[in-house]
Amino acid sequence: MLFLLILVLLIIMIMLFLNTYSHFGKRYSKTEMESFNALENYEKGKFINQVPTSMNMDLKTNISMIRDFVKKSPNRKPKNVIPMEKIIYSKNKDTKITWFGHSALLIEIEGKTILIDPMFGNAPTPFPQFGGKRYSGGLPIEISELPKIDAVILSHDHYDHLDYGTIKKIKQKVDRFIVPLGVGSHLVSWGVPKETISEHNWWDEFMFEHLTLACTPARHFSGRSLTDRNSTLWCSWVIIGENNKIYFSGDSGYAPHFKEIGEKYGPFDLALMECGQYDKRWSAIHMLPEETVKAFIDVKGKVLVPIHFGAFTLAFHDWNDPIERAVKVAKENGVKYSTPKIGEAINLSTGEYPKSIWWK
Repeated sequence: MLFLLILVLLIIMIMLFLNTYSHFGKRYSKTEMESFNALENYEKGKFINQVPTSMNMDLKTNISMIRDFVKKSPNRKPKNVIPMEKIIYSKNKDTKITWFGHSALLIEIEGKTILIDPMFGNAPTPFPQFGGKRYSGGLPIEISELPKIDAVILSHDHYDHLDYGTIKKIKQKVDRFIVPLGVGSHLVSWGVPKETISEHNWWDEFMFEHLTLACTPARHFSGRSLTDRNSTLWCSWVIIGENNKIYFSGDSGYAPHFKEIGEKYGPFDLALMECGQYDKRWSAIHMLPEETVKAFIDVKGKVLVPIHFGAFTLAFHDWNDPIERAVKVAKENGVKYSTPKIGEAINLSTGEYPKSIWWK
């Protein structure tokens, strides 16, 4: 009886923790999620991919991952702090994209300032106090120095893209949060006014000020705790201004949606494509670098910018393997690419596309 009592108390404590720890966020109630039931990409209380995407791993695969986890690899992290340029913000009409490392981006387009997946914390985990440091040692601009943000655009709710600490620090600077379905629940639980949030499904096209935005598919998954797998949607984004079109892939395995997006919205002046944190064992949800270039060609991009690396170690490959392999395949396929340092702006208006080999 004592053992059963302890077990029940332990389960109650775990459930309370899962439902009250702020970093986990909060999912919508069943009633609030009822409107999702009519959607093609929602089944049995979960969002699904356009194509079957299994993430189940057999015993042999799990053993191989444990082996790789304990095996020492000296190049999973850079030996020294990687190069970074400080951002000195000055608002003008140029279209500029500045990378913060991983998938965090500052986009200035036709007078609007947009943050994409602003993960500005040190570690993509619900327990950042136990995490490490960013490869760059910091950010190219202090959060307190950020200008007013017209919109924050999110691709999904994973910790390396949606960070509790970052949202708490920037929310007063942000006019609008534009997110895939369900993600607004996390933001509301963190004090973001509900009226400033708009949620979207795949292929939703809408106006934001004078920009056209489209929420487009990705092949991935979502979740922040043990109980909310795929309760929110994941996506990629199209941003269309009067003079420029930009594509942001979000996180995705290679799939037919890239060609669909290219046919509907391409060509793109710039395509910011996931390239990092991959492994053949989970390639259904994260592209290999060779697939990144293939997907870029599919979406009809003009200039490729590989992202989703350069800040954290979330896979077993060498930290600079993504950019090495992507550049190699880009050259072999005659693909134009840009490789900015963290904090170094790409200026589409003036044709400045940084191309240094900073990772060497």
